[in-house]
Amino acid sequence: MEALADRIIPPDPQTPGGKDSGSAVFVDRQLAGAYGAQEGLYLRPPFLAGTKNQGHQSEAGPREEYQKGLAALDRACQAKYAGKHFADLSDGEKDDVLHGLESGAFKLDGTDGKAFFEQAIKDVQMGFFADPIYGGNRDMVAWKMIGYPGARYNYLDWVNRHNEKFPLPPVSMTGRAEWTPASTGGK
Repeated sequence: MEALADRIIPPDPQTPGGKDSGSAVFVDRQLAGAYGAQEGLYLRPPFLAGTKNQGHQSEAGPREEYQKGLAALDRACQAKYAGKHFADLSDGEKDDVLHGLESGAFKLDGTDGKAFFEQAIKDVQMGFFADPIYGGNRDMVAWKMIGYPGARYNYLDWVNRHNEKFPLPPVSMTGRAEWTPASTGGK
C-alpha cells in the first residue's frame, strides 16, 4: 500500500509523497475500523450490480476489496515483470501498471482493477488531506502545501482576503506538536 500511495502522490522537493505523509497509514486505519467492515450498512443479499450513481453494491466491504485488489496486483506484476512484486518495480514500471489499471488495459485476476485503482486514489487523497489525528497528513504537510489553516477556532478576518498567504501555520484538531503544557506556561 505504501508503494501504491507513493506513486499516487509522488514526493517532490517541497512535500513528502503518499508514504511519508502517512496516507498509507490512514488507509490502513480506515480499513481496520468501521469503514473497512461496512458497519452500519445493509449487508443482506441479493447483491445486484448497481448503477454508478448507486455506489458500492457488493457483499465484500472495503477491507476485503483491498485485500483482493492488492493480492491480485502483486500476482499480475509477478506474471508480467519476472516475479517482481509491485513494490519492487521501478517507478516507471509502477506508473505503467497504474496507467494500465486506469485505462483498463492492465487486468487483475478476480477483481476489477479499474475500480480498485479509483478507490485507492480516493482513499490515498483523503489520507493526504485529512486531519493528522487519523494517521495521514503527517506534520500537516498537505495543509502547509495548500495554505489551509486547519482547525483554527477563528480566522474569519481572513475569509475574504483572497490571494494573501495566511501568516500562521495550520493547526490539527489536537493542536500542534510544539504546544505542550510546558511551552504554554502550563495552561
